Amino acid sequence: MTSLPADMRRRAVLGGAGAIAVAATGATGLGATPAYAAPGAAQPSAPAAPRTGASVSYDRKRLLVDGEPVLVLAGEIHYFRLKRSDWQSRLDLAEEAGLNTIATYIPWMWHETADGSLDVTGRTRPERDLGAFLDLCIDNGFHVLARPGPFTMAELKGEGVPLRVRKKHPEIVPKGWDGEKDTAQTIDYLAPAFLKEARRWYDAVIPVIAERRHRKGRPGVIACQLDNEIGMLPWVSNHPALTDGTVKAFDSWLRETYGDGLGKRYPFADKPADERAAAVRAPKDAYAPALMHDLGAFTRGRLAQYVRALRESAEDNGLTGVPFLINIHGTSDDGAKKFPIGISQLKETWTGERGIFAGSDFYLGGLTVKNVTDLYLINALTESVQDADQPLAALEFDAGHADYGDNLDNQEDAEAGDLKTRLCVAQGVKMINYYLFAGGFNPKLDKPVGDGNDRIGITGERHGFSAPVDPEGRRNLTYEPLKRTVHAVGGLAKTLAGMVPEYDDVSVGFVPDHYLTEYHPPGRASVDAILGEIEEIRGFGPRGALTRAMLLGGFRYRAVDLQSGRLDPDRTPVLALATGKNLATGVQRELVRYLEAGGKLLLSGRVPEEDMAGHASTQLRDALGLKTGKTLTDADRFWLSATAHGWAAPRAEVRVAAAQLCTAERGTTVLREVSTGKGCGFDVRVGKGRAVVITTDYRCDLDFWRRALKVLGAAPDLTHSSADPGLVLLTTRSVHDDGDSGPGGGQAGAGRGAGGRLLHVLNVTSGLDQEFTVSERGRPLFGGERLRVPGRSGAMLPLGLPAGGGRIAYATAEITGIAKGSVTFRAVGGGESVVAVEGGARCEGAKSSREGGRTVLRVRRPEFTVRLG
Repeated sequence: MTSLPADMRRRAVLGGAGAIAVAATGATGLGATPAYAAPGAAQPSAPAAPRTGASVSYDRKRLLVDGEPVLVLAGEIHYFRLKRSDWQSRLDLAEEAGLNTIATYIPWMWHETADGSLDVTGRTRPERDLGAFLDLCIDNGFHVLARPGPFTMAELKGEGVPLRVRKKHPEIVPKGWDGEKDTAQTIDYLAPAFLKEARRWYDAVIPVIAERRHRKGRPGVIACQLDNEIGMLPWVSNHPALTDGTVKAFDSWLRETYGDGLGKRYPFADKPADERAAAVRAPKDAYAPALMHDLGAFTRGRLAQYVRALRESAEDNGLTGVPFLINIHGTSDDGAKKFPIGISQLKETWTGERGIFAGSDFYLGGLTVKNVTDLYLINALTESVQDADQPLAALEFDAGHADYGDNLDNQEDAEAGDLKTRLCVAQGVKMINYYLFAGGFNPKLDKPVGDGNDRIGITGERHGFSAPVDPEGRRNLTYEPLKRTVHAVGGLAKTLAGMVPEYDDVSVGFVPDHYLTEYHPPGRASVDAILGEIEEIRGFGPRGALTRAMLLGGFRYRAVDLQSGRLDPDRTPVLALATGKNLATGVQRELVRYLEAGGKLLLSGRVPEEDMAGHASTQLRDALGLKTGKTLTDADRFWLSATAHGWAAPRAEVRVAAAQLCTAERGTTVLREVSTGKGCGFDVRVGKGRAVVITTDYRCDLDFWRRALKVLGAAPDLTHSSADPGLVLLTTRSVHDDGDSGPGGGQAGAGRGAGGRLLHVLNVTSGLDQEFTVSERGRPLFGGERLRVPGRSGAMLPLGLPAGGGRIAYATAEITGIAKGSVTFRAVGGGESVVAVEGGARCEGAKSSREGGRTVLRVRRPEFTVRLG
């Protein structure tokens, strides 16, 4: 959590190569150099010895504790914003809510005293006794997610880094484009002075954490987040860390990357060093797009180096045997269009690295038809850059009712957290941290600094206004809804912990380099042109229609990183890609190869004609046989419309806002712009493959997009009988079903395999109950029984699921608890619930019948227990 510019604030906490390597060596204090401590400082204890035996790990998308899959349901509590005497009461409320883990920031600026010493033992204030708080959590049966910074954000002054650090080392505070002064609390992460200070902090805090790692048979620290929202502040402020050290390292990177070709890319390549540095800090319009792209790519590696330095410091201080975490930032305005920027920035910090994985931060408000795809894509795109074992996580899940300013000007509905939780677990998320669970108070600084309120935080005295537990410890508006959600998921936690999602044979293409736009030189027309072309199209498609239509149209799709390797038509039979005028040449070539090898492509947005530096690149356009013309828009009262032809017809003429007009050398034109008759939708063959290309911002017409995918050979396996949009159907299965070690590939029929499945149903419509049947590949599920799911609610329904020593063939009610010989259920949507059990079963007051080897029970009670055998 952080303080952001007004347009980016979405934080529930208010409611609740060589140069880089040199910078990270021991010479900076990250090696064996002793940590600095001011006179009188408490000295850190010796690092804990590396542990063997039980540990926390992950495998096949599952998080494992002592080798057993677990589902972590955590709540964030800020011990430093509470009196020590209040710690227990907040833990009691967390236990009542059903949480099994406590997460907390551990702010450097709170533990550094006015004289510069570090207190983690409580010698200056009892609330600084970090070990006591962690021990209390553990003694209460909670695991712990530790988040020690160095940055913690959380609306803390200096973003959690002591003011002393910036004052003592002014060289670590960068100037930005054109020499502008820092507009945010940014720091050059790899500045030697900052790394040395960060090492000193880790030398003090990590041993306290390491001493309390998970031990077999007893809770403990199960993960540690390395820093917080790395790279976010420079991004949201468009303030790259252009210190002397960074610019020098960037110069070396450019020469290593482009070699003899650097002069063609940058006219300053052969200038003296000071002129090269000036050309980077104040780029000319002609090469500004190339610089935007290269600076973003360079920074990826720099952030990865920073994380490796922090990890080395943590491990040197004894923190081993638990995974490290990276949290990805990027939601704003109740949406996630910018979220992939965080993935693009940070992916090298965990991709290909063992013992570390990423989790998302998201603040989306209520989950609706408008933004349900945003959360789906947050998880899908993150998973696309994880390996076959790394699980998904939500490290900051907005838990409050969103009145972030305590101004009664915002309030989310009670169902928001439930729907988001259910969608996350349906997509395989194994760790959820509800942020912020309990509010508190910003204590006064040890020594006034004359900054107004002289408190540690920027929100006044109270903090966490809209958290489920308010600063005074009272149950807030979202406490009971969160409690119901956690208990509902908790009833199936053991089952969910060992499951992975299932997918249809269609994927969304993710191009990380589309998001290398976080550092864009302002006032450069060439840069503005690229941003204008790509920002509203990349990933989601024009108007968000592509990915929304796929999800609401019934497709359970995964995402594929198009820059991580070769596309295999067998593994990815159908690929949907949203792009604009700019697409990297390498990606274009790979798409052409994919099509020629038999792949099927649905392209939405605009036919690419340039790379990300603005240079001509037409490999994909040429392979498609399309000649591009001008793009018409609906400006100046020109009412632009498109008509449907071929397989897209019959369909009413549709109003559109923009259309790129093209002429096809071959294939079929399926959309035409009315006034010119020129094409803006095409179906063409390329080699053994086929492409449907839509170059207009066609609306989210579910039937149109289903037809487009159908002609490419993709159809959803799961279908339902409701004619109303707003239903999302997903499935998860046990990884034991077919031995697949991938992220849920391969479909299992209903009940096939030892582990069984769950059907996850979300009805994101407001006030509209949905009553429907569900089929899989044309075969009815649930014995053909109708399901009824109220508006803005969801259900997790078993299909062939082992439970209580028996097997639930299917149930139209949700499991709330499993014991030996019995399973408890909650009715969904009222009315009659149907439970079919393999073999014998009974339930008080139920109508019972036999169907083959099954017992079918019909029950009319809100909650009931089925006895097996």
